[in-house]
This record gives sequence, structure tokens and C-alpha cells, in this order.
Amino acid sequence: MSHARIIVLTTLALLAFAGNSLLCRAALARTHIDAASFTTVRLVSGALVLWMLVRLRGGAAAGKGSFLSALALFAYAAGFSFSYLRLSAAAGALILFGAVQATMIAWGLWKGERLRPAQLLGLLLACAGLAGLLLPGLSAPPLASALLMLGAGMAWGVYSVRGRGAGDALKVSAGNFLLAAAMALALSALLLRGASFDPMGIWYAFLSGAITSGLGYAVWYTALPFLASTSAAAVQLSVPVLAALGGIAFLDEPLTLRLLAASIAIVGGIALVILAGKRRA
Repeated sequence: MSHARIIVLTTLALLAFAGNSLLCRAALARTHIDAASFTTVRLVSGALVLWMLVRLRGGAAAGKGSFLSALALFAYAAGFSFSYLRLSAAAGALILFGAVQATMIAWGLWKGERLRPAQLLGLLLACAGLAGLLLPGLSAPPLASALLMLGAGMAWGVYSVRGRGAGDALKVSAGNFLLAAAMALALSALLLRGASFDPMGIWYAFLSGAITSGLGYAVWYTALPFLASTSAAAVQLSVPVLAALGGIAFLDEPLTLRLLAASIAIVGGIALVILAGKRRA
């Protein structure tokens, strides 16, 4: 694959990941769709697109979904939606990203990896940024929603760790999305009395599932084999920034000093962990 194509595919994938936050926040803040219905439409449409891609590609690549991975995917998607009832797109993306990376770093430590002093400093800086973002104050995000997004990020971290070596990424994702969609349908059935269907909200959820999730993951998995693991982790640092810019441009969200300082600490700290680890390798 040419260098230019790798750059284009990677950029499209990162825009899709940031777009998930923007679409979810727009749906829940500007339409009447409820969070459970948004989650269900997103996962069902994502499952359909991924399975269509698997069928179109053909072949007999190994890999299938698993219940535990699907449960982690469902926990991420549901927590993501419910937290965005009150979080801004920028704050949500920053908390999610920090929780995902922290979970994967913690897993590496559990498996015996060791941090260099610079990496430890970066981890402490990122944790301080997250703590500073959540401290009480006028510009602090709602604590319950922030904790829910933390849980969503941890679930996505677990899903990412379980996906390593599980087989063909596209086929595994399709299987996991299908199982997670069934869980989301069960959640919607339990919360049916509080359901609220809105045509524009459903459209946002469909775009989130089919385009920024289904096609976004497919594009990412196409580019991923051509990226060094450190580079793949580093480029994802741009996702909260893109979400913040999109929230300001399209959702009229303010950029507070607290959010800016937390963004610098969290993104900078995780960048230090990744780059210091690269130098050791």
C-alpha cells in the first residue's frame, strides 16, 4: 500500500472515531431520541455494515465473535450513549480516550511490562489531568456522566485487549457487533416505556453505526497492518482534539480553560508514555 493511501485511510478513520462523539452528542442534545434507542440503532446498523463487508470480501479468514468481547462492546456503547446525555463532545472524548489508554497500559503492567521513569511521569501527568478535569467546580463535567464515560472507556480498553490475536479483525468485529446488538435490543425492551423515537436522532444513530463505527473500523483495520504499533497508538492522540474542534464548530460548545489544561495533561502524558516506550524498543 502506498504511503499516501495509508495517510488518507488513517485520517479518515480518526475523523470517524471523533465523529462518533459528535453524532452521539448531537442526537442526544438536539433530538428526542433516548440513549438506549441510540445505542441499539448504532450497534444494529454497525453489525449490518460489517457483515456486508465480510460477505463482499469473501475468503475463509479465521475469527469469530465471543460473548465476553461482545459484552465489553455493549458496555462501551451503552455507557457512551448515556454519558453523552450531559457531557460535551470534547469532555466525553477526552475522558473516553484517557480511560481506554489507561486500561490498556494497566493491562500491560499486569502482564509484566515495566515503565521507564519518563513513562511513569507521563502516566502520572495523564492521571493528574483526568483528576483535574473531574474536580468539583463551575466548569467541571457532571460527575455521574463522567464516571459513566470512564466505565465506557475501560470497557473499550478491555474489548481492544481481547481483540488482539482473536483472528481476522473485520470478521471478529462483525460477530461481536451482532452479539452486542442483541444485548442492546434487550436493553431497549427493558426501557421501552421511556423510549423516544425521533427521525433525525435515528438518522444520527444510523450514521454513527454504519459510517463512523462500521466503515470507520473497517478503514482503520485496513490501515493498521501498515502502521507501527507505536504510530497507531500515537495518531489516536488526535481523536479528542478533533472531537473538541468539531464540538466547537458544529455544536457551539465552549472551550474552557479547565478542559484545555486537562487535554494538554492527558494527551501529553499518554504521548510521553508511548514515545518513551518507543525509544526503549
